[in-house]
Amino acid sequence: QVQLVESGGGLVQPGGSLRLSCAASGFTFSSSAMSWYRQAPGKERELVASITSAGGVRNYADPVKGRFTISRDNGKNTVYLQMNSLKPEDTAVYYCKRVGYVYWGQGTQVTVSS
Repeated sequence: QVQLVESGGGLVQPGGSLRLSCAASGFTFSSSAMSWYRQAPGKERELVASITSAGGVRNYADPVKGRFTISRDNGKNTVYLQMNSLKPEDTAVYYCKRVGYVYWGQGTQVTVSS
């Protein structure tokens, strides 16, 4: 069955960095575009970044452009989100998702606070 397991979240000060990981199984990862979403308290889940199956095309939401980088390792069935220059408004639960399918992992909490 499809599994998406996010990890790497935590508490970080403004301006800090975190690297999120999402380990995928149960489908052909190397043929799948992947994405990261986030959901802040009281807000709708929003798309943060996406990456094509071979990693050649990456797209970002405007609020994170220039600060976040999505990448993948098809040999490890893992997609990453490197988050730099974090701001309090980045606080949310972060989820990875296979593009075009409605499978969600449990998410990982990111809290940016001093």
